Amino acid sequence: MPDAAPAQPTAARSADADPSTGDPSTFSGRPLVVATANVNGVRAAARRGMGAWLAGRGVDVLCLQEVRADDDTLRRVIAEMAGEDAPAKGAAQGDVVAGWHVAHVEPTDAGTKGRAGVAVVSRLPLAAVREDLGDADAGGRFAGAGRWLEADVALPDGRTLTAVSAYVHSGEVGTPQQDGKMAFLAAATERMAALGADDGALAVVTGDLNVGHRELDIKNWKGNRKKAGFLPEERAALDRWFRAPDDLGVGAGGEGAADADGPGLGWTDVARALAGEVDGPYSWWSWRGQAFDNDTGWRIDYQVATPALGAAARRCEVDRAPSYAERWSDHAPVVATYAL
Repeated sequence: MPDAAPAQPTAARSADADPSTGDPSTFSGRPLVVATANVNGVRAAARRGMGAWLAGRGVDVLCLQEVRADDDTLRRVIAEMAGEDAPAKGAAQGDVVAGWHVAHVEPTDAGTKGRAGVAVVSRLPLAAVREDLGDADAGGRFAGAGRWLEADVALPDGRTLTAVSAYVHSGEVGTPQQDGKMAFLAAATERMAALGADDGALAVVTGDLNVGHRELDIKNWKGNRKKAGFLPEERAALDRWFRAPDDLGVGAGGEGAADADGPGLGWTDVARALAGEVDGPYSWWSWRGQAFDNDTGWRIDYQVATPALGAAARRCEVDRAPSYAERWSDHAPVVATYAL
């Protein structure tokens, strides 16, 4: 948490959009497929069957969290999942491995080294890569944490999609870890305001946000009201992301959550927008006990899109494994289709 055969998707809601083939040469005229997954270590995920899922899913842009590997190891694993030889060591950001343009930032600070790391892996070229929160991270507090990576994906029509892979802290009430989580959410909010400042901007923040925004997002929400992952102040940060820019009131989180300061950003929670008022669909279940079998989960993995991109969302699915034994992470991928 809140630290085989291809999985069968659980649809949030479907629209009339065919899945991608994953071949960039056929991109024109078809939707763009973006997936996000906390892999809990890319080597372990590959051993458990991630490659089979990826081969059959037709993903164009894949955002990964908790990579837990150095650059060379990530590229080797990508090649192995595709059945190709490992690339030469020392590859640069954006280099192509088995048809994927790879950008990755691994943690360098002692607090997250070996546990975090985020990546954006794209079938389409990457025009630029930014490895931190920029001006939003005053003093570089999160530089080296391996929790935020932006990649500008060059779309065939000349436009750019900014894909962000984010891994928010788990947090723990009353500890410095929780302070760090709230500071990170504040910095992310500031950065998202900049990314979405232009009308028509195409950007998506994906990843393990370690926050259940609403009661619908956690099976046992009543027992988690005072725990990290469902605190009012955490939920309020997401309220602000999803509020309209002219709305200064309590946002979609409602339900007793404190309001975050500042105008709304107007971004779209893609899965919730397409699923409607339903429980989940959950994306994380504990490895322990019967949580997975009983669907006692949390929806903490998101695709959060700018208004222009959110309007193009046609489908969002959680690829929940068919059985406990076929899971390759304690998180399931969240896969969205955009008609661009």
